[in-house]
Amino acid sequence: MSSNINALLDKAEDPEKMIMQCLRNLHSDLGRVKSETAAIMAEEQRAKRNLDECTEGIEKMQSYAVKALEAGNENDARKFLEKKALLSAGLNELQDAYSVARTNSEHMREMHDKLVGDIDELEARKNMIRGKMAVAKTRERMNNIGSSFANANDSVSAFERMEEKADMMLDKANALAELNKSPEDDMEELAKKYENNVPGVEDELAALKAKLGK
Repeated sequence: MSSNINALLDKAEDPEKMIMQCLRNLHSDLGRVKSETAAIMAEEQRAKRNLDECTEGIEKMQSYAVKALEAGNENDARKFLEKKALLSAGLNELQDAYSVARTNSEHMREMHDKLVGDIDELEARKNMIRGKMAVAKTRERMNNIGSSFANANDSVSAFERMEEKADMMLDKANALAELNKSPEDDMEELAKKYENNVPGVEDELAALKAKLGK
């Protein structure tokens, strides 16, 4: 049973479920142990009954032999003593059989009582184990949430890095565009200044000066 339980626990994916399965297995084993213990205890009782009957028979034959002699019936007394000798011949064998049966019965009762005690202890520890599993599952969920939060922070950081990179690329493109522009012609700008003069303005200005005595 110990080997089977350890094998189950080693393969367990969900300890709580496997513990419940182990307890079911132990209760099943207990049922078989009870049946075997009852059978061996019955064998002890049978051996004890046979021994007691033989002992009682020997005592009776002895008593009947005495009574037969007292009554002057020597032949009857001889027959009782012969029966006593026959019973006595099997007494040692019956005593040995009873001794073995009693030892076996005591051993099975010890095994039965130990298994009952082990099951009671495991039943008591079952709720504690369930509590540990509940805490473990809660912490596992918290760890998963923390991992997701860390992943989200990584995504935000990556987004910010890409935005910064995009800004740098835009600034670089603007700078290159500025460098690629053709140099301005100052003479052309100066010529434009005078090209905007309205025709006849100078003549009108001279006329106004003459009129005003300027």
